[in-house]
This record gives sequence, structure tokens and C-alpha cells, in this order.
Amino acid sequence: MPTAYPAYKVAAAHVAPVFLDAEKTVAKACRLIEEAARHGAALIAFPETYVPAFPLWSAVVAPIHNHEWFKRLAASSIRCPGPELDRIGAAARRAGVVVSLGFNEGTADSVGCVWNSNVLIGEDGAILNHHRKLVPTFWEKLTWANGDGAGLRVCDTRLGRIGMLICGENTNPLARFALMAQGEQVHVSTYPPVWPTRDPRGGGNYDLGSAIRIRAGAHAFEAKAFNIVAAGFMDAAMRDELATLGREAVRVLDESPRGVSMIIGPTGEPIGDVVSDREGLLYADIDTRACVEPKQFHDVVGYYNRFDVFNLTVDRTRQRPASFRTTDAPPAATTDQDTGEWMS
Repeated sequence: MPTAYPAYKVAAAHVAPVFLDAEKTVAKACRLIEEAARHGAALIAFPETYVPAFPLWSAVVAPIHNHEWFKRLAASSIRCPGPELDRIGAAARRAGVVVSLGFNEGTADSVGCVWNSNVLIGEDGAILNHHRKLVPTFWEKLTWANGDGAGLRVCDTRLGRIGMLICGENTNPLARFALMAQGEQVHVSTYPPVWPTRDPRGGGNYDLGSAIRIRAGAHAFEAKAFNIVAAGFMDAAMRDELATLGREAVRVLDESPRGVSMIIGPTGEPIGDVVSDREGLLYADIDTRACVEPKQFHDVVGYYNRFDVFNLTVDRTRQRPASFRTTDAPPAATTDQDTGEWMS
């Protein structure tokens, strides 16, 4: 089958969740999907762990003070598959829009295990890909478990070949190459609203906006792909609740650099606006034919490589805590609690 080069409008959702409320955040996501469709978008990307929050408390308060926050997040985490994602899928189907959604994922295997996850949902409402962030970054390790390679996939859709990585994974050359090597044409990268690493008054704080621009542009340029960048937004309601952490904690959040959302073309340059300090949907028209010509210059998954020198193997096994067997009878067919797939 010949390669397709579709052209269409995309939307990056630079938006805040209804903080730590999964039900209301899912409802807000459904409204935004409908809004994007009304504006002609065929794809919308939501930020990292949009449902129901990004755990900013871990950056600004010592772990011994964060137990209640973690318990609230764990209680509000959702399953994949699950009723909340069913609602998102139904909204995608009604609108005829492909949806990338970041969320905190829980599991029946544990009452406290949480993953930083992302799903790609097709325009028919079906889950096309389910990815768990490979490695939580810095203080994120206080919240999330390590993911696995099961979601390192590029999905062949009517909109082209779509892949996705979460925040710091977009700095991982091997994870990025794994997607490039599957013919990725459109990449989705997701980020938090703010990511403190130091007290801003001491200098040297992590410039989240600059870091997003560098890595998002680098992947678009190296992959010769479009990059839909969706960072979170800290609205007044989120800030007010986080203000209960204390005056110094909220000062650090207020003074730290914000995330940015944008759409980047295969040259590595943004297309249209770059949004940081306001909440809303950012739109751009993309044409995947623009991914072809730059491949003549540097095709790192084609002729511009040495596969006799370099070799990459990706393990896509979905990791589980235990394998249960019985010896007195043949194993019965069961369903995988995380994927819903039948196993024997």
C-alpha cells in the first residue's frame, strides 16, 4: 500500500485539569474535544497526566509531608481500560477526532501503584496505544512506578503514522529512535505546567519552556516529523489548593518557569503561536507531505545510518508483578486487568 500524506488541522490543549477530580477533569476533556472538532481539528493532544493532576507537591515540600497528597492522587487515578477512558472514547467518536490523553493510571494489582500514562484514542473511540512513561524524572519518582516498552508503538491511522512520548522521554535518544524507526510522521509530546528544580531566587532553576523548545525541535528535525507539544497550565484554582503547602512552596511555584505548548514542523521550527501564560487550545494546519523532502538530506532510519554498526532491540513486554500458575488443572481463560485482552 502506498504511503499516505494527509493534511489536516491539529490542536494542542494548553489547559488545566479540575485539580485532583478525575470525573470533572474527564468532563472538561470531553468539552474540549467537542470544541476542537467545532474548529475543524482532526487531532487533539492533552498534557502530561492531565487526569487528574501533575504531582507538583513533590517538588516543593519534603516527602514526609506529602502522604495525603499521594493518597488523593492514587484514589483519583483511573484504569486502562476503564469507564473514564470509555467516556473520552465516546467523545472522540461523536466528534470524529483522534485524542491523545495523559493520565495517572492505577491498577488492580496494587492499591498504591501509579503510572504516568498516555493513550492514543482513535476517531472511532477505540484505544490505539497505551504507553507508560519508562522512567519518572527526579522528584517524580516519589509518585510513579517505572513503565515498560509495551507502548513504544507508532499507530497507522487515517491521519498518518502517530507516535507519542511523555516529557523527559523526549530526551531519550533510544526511545525516540524506536518511534522514528516505525515511520513516525506525527509525534505527540506532553509536559507539566511547571517543573521546579531549585529555589528560583538562588538561580539555576530548570527552564522548562526552553527545555521543551530544544527537545521538541530536535525530535521534529531528526525524525522529519510534526511534533504536537501539549504542556499543562496552572490555573487559579490549582494554585489556590497548592498554596496550602505553605508560603515558600507556592512562591517557588509562582516564580518557576512555565511550560509551553506549540506545534513544530519537520524543519524543527514552530508553526504559528507558542502559548505559555494563557489557557486554551492552540491550532495549526499540518501537511505530512512536508516530512518527505527533508528525508533526502538526513534519513536516520534509512540510508543515513549504519545498521551494520548500530543495532537497537526494543522489548515490548508488558511487565507484571507475578505470574500465577496451577498444576492440578489446565489454566482457565482470564482477562488481563490492565489491557482487557484475553489470555490463557
